[in-house]
Amino acid sequence: MQIELLSAAAFADAHDELANLLRSCVDGGGSLGFLSPLPPSDAIDYWRSLAPQIQSGVLAVFIAREESRIVGSAQIAFVSKPSGRHRAEVLKLMVHPSHRRRGIAARLMSELERHARARSIRLLYLDTAEGPSGARDFYETIGYTYAGGIPDYALDPDGRPAKNAIYFKLLSAR
Repeated sequence: MQIELLSAAAFADAHDELANLLRSCVDGGGSLGFLSPLPPSDAIDYWRSLAPQIQSGVLAVFIAREESRIVGSAQIAFVSKPSGRHRAEVLKLMVHPSHRRRGIAARLMSELERHARARSIRLLYLDTAEGPSGARDFYETIGYTYAGGIPDYALDPDGRPAKNAIYFKLLSAR
């Protein structure tokens, strides 16, 4: 398995595969900001909408490939405000349902953190759905601290209100 940081050109070439990954994860119950079933056009539109952020460098998209197929992805959004340039938000960590529990998410996060350190980021934060997905154990295992949650923060993929879970990690200079 390979982890890659997508260039703007490679990102444009990967829209269809990324859309399929997103649909598989959302339709499999993943809380990624979409409702299930996720229409193909909405999935492709989402990825296309990110192109300007990738080109400007405020967003980086990492993918995991296995046998040339995209099986996972994660994003990091850099804060452009002068008071927040030391922090970044982790977005949309996803692994195809058929490839979970193989260490792909941990490898994506490790590479994302390495990239963050290279850009002098000292704080990463994220939010995910609270619940039985295993996210809490995963994030705590890789060194993130649970900061709390907000009731009814978002709708889960089947449309029910769900509490989120907020995590952060202080990065060392390593």
